[in-house]
Amino acid sequence: MTELWPLLSAALLAGLVGSAHCLGMCAGISGLFAVNAEAASMRASVPTAVVYNAGRVITYAVLGIIVAAFGSVIVKASPDLAVGIRMLSGIIIILVGLKVAFDLRILNVIERMGGTLWARIAPVATRLVPVTSLPKALGLGLVWGWLPCGLVYSVLMIAATSASPIGGAATMFAFGIGTMPAMVLSGLGAARLSSFMQRRGTRIGLGLLVVAMGLATIAMPLGKLLPGGHHM
Repeated sequence: MTELWPLLSAALLAGLVGSAHCLGMCAGISGLFAVNAEAASMRASVPTAVVYNAGRVITYAVLGIIVAAFGSVIVKASPDLAVGIRMLSGIIIILVGLKVAFDLRILNVIERMGGTLWARIAPVATRLVPVTSLPKALGLGLVWGWLPCGLVYSVLMIAATSASPIGGAATMFAFGIGTMPAMVLSGLGAARLSSFMQRRGTRIGLGLLVVAMGLATIAMPLGKLLPGGHHM
């Protein structure tokens, strides 16, 4: 469990800082909640936004279970790979931190991998619009969680290296929770939050914190390889 904390912390911070990116890709969905907005207060749309985002986080957790299950199969088949996979996890966390801090495009290439799948899923989303009920909001969130996103896929790579379905689900759940504040508040005055998250100082500070989590993740397996490391 101790080795899982850097993954969870990095995923949470990536979601929190990356929420500005999420707003750019997904906040338009919040407009779908505003159907008949002239007759409804902004406060009344909060439950719909919460349910939609809950569906999105559930999908992230399911994806985390899937990729981590594959990771666990690999580790069980070749236990010697466990240390290498953990170090790979640290490297990916560092790359995510650098992406958050400096908006590097290193990992964006993996976003294209989900394009074909999304093309088949997208029509389902259109049938859930307009969002006129909580079940529709939940359904749209469950579908929207499959939207190709470089940041989501990067964190999925971290989840895969947890080598445990529970760990994978927890990692993606932490990421989803990190994105929740900005996404729930989108359209409800989240402009200030988004502005704060996009400040250079904020991005660099939290991004480097994610990098530190990656270094800590690498340090754990390295420590075990050193003489007497099994006592650490």
